[in-house]
Order: sequence, then structure tokens, then C-alpha cells
Amino acid sequence: MSAFHRGVRQLLAIGSFSLLAACSILPRSEPVQIYLLPGQTTAASQAGAVSWSLRLNTPQASQALNSTRIAVVPQPNEFSTYAGSSWSDPAPRLVRNHLLKAFQNDGRVPALSSDDANLQADLQLGGELQAFQSEYRNGSVSVVIRLQAQLVDNRQQILASRHFEVIQPVQGTAVPAVVSAFGQASDQLAAQLLQWVLAQGNAQPHL
Repeated sequence: MSAFHRGVRQLLAIGSFSLLAACSILPRSEPVQIYLLPGQTTAASQAGAVSWSLRLNTPQASQALNSTRIAVVPQPNEFSTYAGSSWSDPAPRLVRNHLLKAFQNDGRVPALSSDDANLQADLQLGGELQAFQSEYRNGSVSVVIRLQAQLVDNRQQILASRHFEVIQPVQGTAVPAVVSAFGQASDQLAAQLLQWVLAQGNAQPHL
């Protein structure tokens, strides 16, 4: 073997050793517990079905909220997330899917779709998710959900708009307790939105 080839093999051996050493000191990624949004206790309604169709759009949200991380506000003007925990989907999509299940379970709007399918509908429910987080207040923790909802027709004209806010106390500070409170708060939001959308939709003379 020539001196040149021996030198190349030595360099490759040194490089491989250096790469293995570098890999061994890299920090291991933190394990993440993924949570589904619990809840959904909406019962089927005994009232008759409406004649109009509805599409649920994923609400807009800030960059901080449009994430799978579980948000927490430990003190005013400070936004953080729970370490090692995340949602199964970004918060706006979680809210959209939760509302979709509530409407499906209720059954009064059988012609129901979401913006995933991008189907035409008489009415569309969307808006802005302004808060989806836990907040520390006076030593206790509460889940806070704020949604500025908009109901628009198929010409994209706003028919109605309303601000919804739900505050649900958390029994403890552990992440599973916080997740449970998110489910309860989301159920309350869904129940309020369901009644509001039905009232607004039935009030439209052209539907």
C-alpha cells in the first residue's frame, strides 16, 4: 500500500471517530407526551333538522397559539408552554374539530362540512381564536378560551359576529388536570356556539 493510500485511510478513521464522539455528546431529545382534547358530551337533539348547510372553518390564530404546544400564561404578559407535552393538532384545528363533533352529535345541521373538504355551504362559521391557554391567577389555575366568531354567507358577507369567552378552573396544576379542564372548557364553548349558530341561521329569511 502506498504512503498516500495509508494517509487517506488514517484520515478517514480519524474522521469516523470524531463523528461518533460528536454524536455521543449531543443532547437527547426530550420525550413528549401527546394529548388529545377530551370532552364532547353533546347529546343528540330531539328538535328537527334545519334546511341550510354549514361549513366549519379553522379559526385564525396568532403564531404563538397556532402550535401543538400546550400554552400557559404563568403571569401577566408572559407566554410559555408546558415542557414535554403537546396537543395532537395545533390549537385552532383542535377547536374546529371539537366544534365539528358537537354539531355532528347534536344532529340538527345534517349538511355539515369543514374547510378540509372545501365544499360549498349556505353558511360558514369561522373567526379568530384569541386565547387557548391555562392562566395562573391569584395562585390558582384556570383554562381560558376566547373566540371571536363570525358567521358568513356563501357570498362572504358577515351575517353575525360574537365574542365568546370560557373560563374553567383547573383541579390542580399537573398537565393531565389542565388537559381535562381544556376539554370541559371546549365543551362549554361548543354548546354556546351551537345555540348561537342555530339561532342566527334560522333567522336568515333566504335560507
